[in-house]
Amino acid sequence: MLDPRSEIYPTIEYRPIQPSDLEVLEKIHLSLFPIRYEREFFLNVVNGNGVISWGAVDTSRSDEGRDELIGFVTTRMIAAKDSEIEDLFRYNNSHKDLTLLYILTLGVVDSYRNLGIASSLVREVIKHAASVSNCRGVYLHVISYNQPAINFYKKMLFKLVRRLPMFYYIRGQHYDSYLFVYYVNGGRTPCSPLAFLKMLVGKIWRKEEKSIPRWSRCKESTTLLTSQNNNSNNKRIIAGEDSRCHV
Repeated sequence: MLDPRSEIYPTIEYRPIQPSDLEVLEKIHLSLFPIRYEREFFLNVVNGNGVISWGAVDTSRSDEGRDELIGFVTTRMIAAKDSEIEDLFRYNNSHKDLTLLYILTLGVVDSYRNLGIASSLVREVIKHAASVSNCRGVYLHVISYNQPAINFYKKMLFKLVRRLPMFYYIRGQHYDSYLFVYYVNGGRTPCSPLAFLKMLVGKIWRKEEKSIPRWSRCKESTTLLTSQNNNSNNKRIIAGEDSRCHV
């Protein structure tokens, strides 16, 4: 590993994570995160089964570890309609195949911190998302008490779009989550003119709704209540196996 007292900066290269990285990837996750990930998660990462990933290696090392992972980021491409931020993209219903790149895990070993490796890994993610024509953004959750991670994503120009109350359930305790988005390929920010128009329409709709008799509103809101119940499934119960926790 890198000697933190050394004044010589390492040569860091980035590549896809591969099957030979399995053991090291597991070891780094175990050392960095307070939860345990199932073996299946790591197998999916190294074999590219629904997971897109990048690894950082120190090619300036003179030992056999020159191709050993010292940082990583794992992601998954999902349909925008299946995300918690689907409503931010409803202004364009003609594009129902829109996707988002979700960051699952991101980490750098302690001795290589503060060298810009995490930033470079995230830039790889953003670059990939921008290369997919129907992708509109990169997004992730950060647990509410992780201020360093919150500061990091703000520095990387991610937009904090909402706070999700009691999103995580870890070791018997609930925690809120912050949801960050980096828009690509024409994706919009919540402060865009389209967002303002949507907000204005929403206010008009709510004003008109007040004029509807109460019994009528209750009768017609059955499907809305069902949708709200389904949204509760988006909360993360962390028992050591959830791969979507940014802690």
